[in-house]
Amino acid sequence: MSNVHEAISKHSQAQHQIVKRFVELEYRREDAIEAAVAKCKNGEEFSIGNINVITEEMNELARTTGIVPVRKYVTPEMVQEYVTRLQ
Repeated sequence: MSNVHEAISKHSQAQHQIVKRFVELEYRREDAIEAAVAKCKNGEEFSIGNINVITEEMNELARTTGIVPVRKYVTPEMVQEYVTRLQ
């Protein structure tokens, strides 16, 4: 019986680590999006490269685990449209 408990506990801990990593990436992605939006608002050049590097890591986590959702890749047009809606 303790082997079953240990296996369940180990599985639960592994899933927790996956979700924890996903949340960390989500915060980094949101920060990168906010930075791009701020630059766009100021009429400055902005890049979506870092956003999509993080997005790729999140999507790889989703593909390999199946327990976290995928995220859409961000385009410059998406950032510009968002900023236009804000104004």
